[in-house]
Amino acid sequence: MNLMNTWWFYIIIFLIITLIHNQSYKISTKNVKKDATLVVILEIIAGFTSFILIPLFDIQIAKEPKIYIFWGLAIIFYAISDRLNSTARRGLEVSTFNILRQISTVFVITWGLLFFKEPFIWKQILGGILIIFSNILILYEKGKIKFNKYMIFEIIGSLSISIANCIDIGISEKFNLPMYIGITLITSATLISITEKIGIKQIKEEIKIANKKILILTGTTWSLMVITQIRAYQLGNITKIAPFIALTVITNVIAGYIILKEKENILKKIIASIIIILGIILINIRIDKINNIYIK
Repeated sequence: MNLMNTWWFYIIIFLIITLIHNQSYKISTKNVKKDATLVVILEIIAGFTSFILIPLFDIQIAKEPKIYIFWGLAIIFYAISDRLNSTARRGLEVSTFNILRQISTVFVITWGLLFFKEPFIWKQILGGILIIFSNILILYEKGKIKFNKYMIFEIIGSLSISIANCIDIGISEKFNLPMYIGITLITSATLISITEKIGIKQIKEEIKIANKKILILTGTTWSLMVITQIRAYQLGNITKIAPFIALTVITNVIAGYIILKEKENILKKIIASIIIILGIILINIRIDKINNIYIK
């Protein structure tokens, strides 16, 4: 058996890498001068890491012009999501961020029903309700739902990435996978640099005050995380894979407790994580409709 052609091999690698990425990303935000500059640096590192892996996959490039138009639109929404998430990660605990992140699945289901004419399936709706409930559980404190700007940033970021996922459905399969991911990341970094007016000087200043080892680790794992997840979905059935992907929620709750000492509301976070996993199992998204999952 060739391990490189099995979905569970990529799932195992994905779970390990995602755990490292989320913890290192949080650490990298501690001394950050400007959130936008940090995400630009990380995307550049991740993009060039992806380019190194190009020879490991089949070389192919899409020929249809309309594909590049949709790809460009998707990149815009990815850039919005990455930019907002950079600030959200700084202000939220890793465990809370990852729980709120799962609401993007609910948005994807909504777009599927509205725009892709997906059939109304009660299991999917119930799964979405469970994910929403888990988010409310995390936000609920002392008799009321507690919001802050970082939570709002993350929810808007989840909305943006769900739109991007739906725009470029199936696009990644028409390209060399690392090349597709690398170009997406580098272009996203360029868009953020232009809109936030980030130049070489700001990048150098940010690198100077950053923990360089953590910076490289975060950027590198970002690329590997995306590649292993998409590859797992390409090789396997989403019914089997989605619940394993959802395990990142509870593993990051545990890791946040041990590594980053995120002890507040730990029991509530574990319960919310379990509810999310149950919701993902119920959702059972069709692989032929959504086969290009791009989560950061």
